[in-house]
Amino acid sequence: MKIEKGRTQDVDELERLYDDLNDYLAANINYPGWKKGIYPVRQTAENGITEGNLYVARTGGRIAGSLILTHKPEVAYAKAKWNTEDDYDMIFVIKTFIVHPEYFGKSVAKSMLDFACDLAAEQGIVSIRLDAYESNMPAIRLYEKNGFNYVDTVDLGIGETYGLKWFRLYEKVI
Repeated sequence: MKIEKGRTQDVDELERLYDDLNDYLAANINYPGWKKGIYPVRQTAENGITEGNLYVARTGGRIAGSLILTHKPEVAYAKAKWNTEDDYDMIFVIKTFIVHPEYFGKSVAKSMLDFACDLAAEQGIVSIRLDAYESNMPAIRLYEKNGFNYVDTVDLGIGETYGLKWFRLYEKVI
């Protein structure tokens, strides 16, 4: 598996990945609460590539997963008592962390978390933060198993759009 920055030519494949995952979630248990056509969407990938913070995990020439590493927290993150007090230019926030359903159970998510931690260490980043919808137990177990510590539960203010109110916040100090 190779993890690298996403490129403009990846946008079509990323859009299909988002749609495939949302179709899978609609037909099964929708742990993250995502909705096709609402989030994530093509614009999510385009913005991440333009900002230079979207990474893709490739295996066999296909995109198996993707994540965005940004320095922009959700507004509600300010309500939490984090383990580090640094400015966000010294902190990564993981967003739009996604694995194609065909690659579930094949360590793609763990590899991407390891990549984020290694990249953070290389860049002198002090911690990585993320959030997970309170019912997204597969993600919560993944984060906790990989050294992310629970910090708080907050309302991200997206309840009206997504029907999701409470999100668990996690942090891993690098």
